[in-house]
Amino acid sequence: MEKFDAIVVGAGPAGLSAAYTLADNGLDVIVIERGDYPGAKNVMGGILYSEPTSQIFPDFWKEAPLERPIIEENYWLLTEGSVTKVGHRNEKFGEAPYNAFSVFRAHFDKWMGEEVKKKGGLVICETVVEDIIQKDGKVIGVSTGRTEGDIYANVVIVAEGVNSMLTQKALKMQKMNMKEDQLAVAVKEVIYLNEEKIEDRFALEKGFGATIEVIGDATKGMVGTAFIYTNKESISIGTGALMSQMIEKKISPNDLLEAFKSNPMVRPLIQGGETKEYAGHMIPEGGYNAMPKLYGNGVLVVGDSAQMVNGFHREGSNMAMISGKLAAETIVEASGKGDFSEKGLASYQSKLEESFIIKDLKKYKNASEYFDHNTELFSLYPELASDAMYNFFKVDGTPKKEMQKKMMREIFAKRSKTSLAKDMYNFWRVLV
Repeated sequence: MEKFDAIVVGAGPAGLSAAYTLADNGLDVIVIERGDYPGAKNVMGGILYSEPTSQIFPDFWKEAPLERPIIEENYWLLTEGSVTKVGHRNEKFGEAPYNAFSVFRAHFDKWMGEEVKKKGGLVICETVVEDIIQKDGKVIGVSTGRTEGDIYANVVIVAEGVNSMLTQKALKMQKMNMKEDQLAVAVKEVIYLNEEKIEDRFALEKGFGATIEVIGDATKGMVGTAFIYTNKESISIGTGALMSQMIEKKISPNDLLEAFKSNPMVRPLIQGGETKEYAGHMIPEGGYNAMPKLYGNGVLVVGDSAQMVNGFHREGSNMAMISGKLAAETIVEASGKGDFSEKGLASYQSKLEESFIIKDLKKYKNASEYFDHNTELFSLYPELASDAMYNFFKVDGTPKKEMQKKMMREIFAKRSKTSLAKDMYNFWRVLV
């Protein structure tokens, strides 16, 4: 019988961060991944934050396969024929170790897998975990699809991603608290452009990058966002919206992306590019209110499997990596005591609550439900912003006082003063 100190199911940022931390502390760990290699099945927009990553992999930015340091962040309110922009560029973001990078998960996760191996961890790919093995109410291993594929351990870390069936089985849950309005469907393309065109179109100095987050016409008024990220020799572009609303409006993710790419505000940025990759995935949007139980007898849940995504701030990978690190530290402590029971692993919960993860998820715990019931923020408000800016900048001989009155009349004709005040108040309450 093959037995390890810990089994990690899933070679994404959460699972690999856990495995690296465990191996670095001298524990015998195995990572089981269904893809051909770490990162083969993993998809995200492509932004990696330096500070949380360096907590697991110090000085990673000196050797990891990264694309561009991000020095500029932008937000767009998009309509069919206009865009209202706000952004921030800062030279401090261009100084090592940098704030964030654009990355390709297929490359970066593969690198993390190699770092795990260097520490003595075992990474097994092309292997599907089919079930949890339990004895006397305790998780003691996993069953894989391989011949004689049962593997045993003191603890199993579930890092298999959104809507995890293993989480349900391991913690004896009847059903995950996941609804269609708590899942987003996102699609992404990687469009090749040479470095010079990217830097020219985004007004960047050589080697640096920018991001654009978009709401409005990008999702046809549905709750969701689109994005444009610069890589070394390509642009990552994608859209995502709540599954419930896509089903209701009968809009396919691919149609949404094609419409976004053809928008006249977006088209010049990708013009002449060649699509090299296309991928889709689900994103947990339920946040704190949809989180499952995070620990049990011989089991811990991390990353997307635990609903650790802050969509409002485009944070998922950093939460995944830190949750993996905290899970590993919990197991190291439990190993010292020889106690892998639910009580012995309970400190994982307190570690999460002391970190930014639970604090941030609690802060925005009502955001998903609020946006789902206030879609005007994704449909009406980009139009109002466009109309206001059009009138503000238009010069046609009309006195400015009259123009401003006209601008306010047009706004109030589409949204009353009372509704505007109510919208702003409720939005403020969600944020603070």
